[in-house]
Amino acid sequence: MRVRITGAELRGEVKAPPSKSYTHRAVTAALLSEGYSTVLNPLRSRDTEATINAARLFGAAVEEDEDRLAVRGRSRPLTPSNVIDAMNSGTTLRIMTAVAGLVERGYTVLTGDESLRRRPMQPLLDALRDLGVRAWSTKMDGTAPIVVEAGKMGGVCRIRGDVSSQFVSALLMAGAAAEREVAVKVDGEPVSRPYIDSTIAVMEEFGARVWREGYTYFQTEPSGYRPSSFTVPGDYGLAGFVMAAPLLAGGKVRVTGLNPRYPQADSTILEILAKMGAKVRVIPDAVEVEWAPLRGLEVDLRDSPDLLPIVAVLGALSAGETRITGVQHARHKESDRIHVLASELAKVSIEVREEPDGLRIKGGKPSQSVLDPHGDHRLFMAFALLSLSVKGGLEVMDPQSASISYPGFLDDLRAIGCEVSFA
Repeated sequence: MRVRITGAELRGEVKAPPSKSYTHRAVTAALLSEGYSTVLNPLRSRDTEATINAARLFGAAVEEDEDRLAVRGRSRPLTPSNVIDAMNSGTTLRIMTAVAGLVERGYTVLTGDESLRRRPMQPLLDALRDLGVRAWSTKMDGTAPIVVEAGKMGGVCRIRGDVSSQFVSALLMAGAAAEREVAVKVDGEPVSRPYIDSTIAVMEEFGARVWREGYTYFQTEPSGYRPSSFTVPGDYGLAGFVMAAPLLAGGKVRVTGLNPRYPQADSTILEILAKMGAKVRVIPDAVEVEWAPLRGLEVDLRDSPDLLPIVAVLGALSAGETRITGVQHARHKESDRIHVLASELAKVSIEVREEPDGLRIKGGKPSQSVLDPHGDHRLFMAFALLSLSVKGGLEVMDPQSASISYPGFLDDLRAIGCEVSFA
């Protein structure tokens, strides 16, 4: 299936989809809390479904309503009765691999789809070994399927910081429920640091305690979690796709439901849009973005690699050159995002140079073509926006991939005046 997006002078208001990363973390904290917790405004997507299913396999009782999850958790997870399928969710695979080290006995097996089974896991497996938990790849190549043997988690471990912040988040979330203190030493400058801040913010909301020295040393206390009620904030990164739409087709849109109280790596999208020339207005609980001529910029996305697809597409339509750096770790996402963006943008006659840690993009006029997001939900959404600039002459494959993180994406585009057609 392919999709075409058309529209001009877009107008309207949409509510930001709930944060995917906060939903993952809140469900995990609720799983590890003895008693009843409530997760309000959770994101319903394939990725978060994977985490909810994993929580159930670890012994949590989860009741789902339209706008909340009621979770009866356990201070000590049970040995899963089946394989945990993380589907396409790297966050689920990594956090639940660490949680598996908390079960009392037996083995936990975790896997995922073809894309997820290529993503690196060895740094996390090595760190768990240092903490007294045996975990290994069934293929012996550091990728899923993963087997974790029950152990007594505790002590000191080291973890690389340049591959994924999810490794640190996984160790901290599991470490707070361990019987002994867990200390995590991070080697090198960590990437995606605000995601670690997000993890600690959720942990503290559920009563866990973390002591830290910047982003190089973390220590959890064996205090465990307590039941809580947590409201998931709107997701700046996902909302960024709607914010970008009028910059490609004209008009002005408003996105509500954004709460700056909780740290989010992708909130930097507001600063980036403004630097590119967009008219950005921040008001209580909402953001308005209005069309203006765009100009290229140089931006380091080391801490917010998920913004790479949006910035690349906007750069393709901006005056001058856009240079994106610091995103070498984006090669280990759902796809090699640097390479796929370079090859697909070249299909529509945009001059792109692929670099080891990013892209150089010369703004131009995209031509008609068919773009393949390679099963990557964020690339699909970015290419769908690019279709706006070609007035529907550009088709994008695999629209169903948006359900991984933003099931209502196409509906929200319709709400601001876009026409969506399928071929």
